[in-house]
Amino acid sequence: MVSILNTTKNTVIAQKGLMADNFFSRMIGLLNRSSLQDDEALIITRCQSIHMFFMRFAIDAIFVDKNSCVVGLLKGIKPFRLSPIFFRSSYVIEVPEGIIVQTETSLGDRIQINEV
Repeated sequence: MVSILNTTKNTVIAQKGLMADNFFSRMIGLLNRSSLQDDEALIITRCQSIHMFFMRFAIDAIFVDKNSCVVGLLKGIKPFRLSPIFFRSSYVIEVPEGIIVQTETSLGDRIQINEV
């Protein structure tokens, strides 16, 4: 488990982050969930876009490059939608809807991931 911080804004994005870093966990993502708690997140590695096919709830998505810089933001992406492709993205952080606004996360912000 990891914590995810926005060091630019000095805000906590999630305290209970899980990594999806292998074929199976990346393929499943959040499909087996009915919701995310406010302090939860899923980090999908090697990811430049997401799909919401068969999802049961909307999420926010924060796309981050290899230098830990936010390069894309999606607020409230709903089930059965596709995201744009963020070519510079190295990974995406999927969080509950509203977390981007709550944490004031913006393009260019720096993200820090810590093991807990």
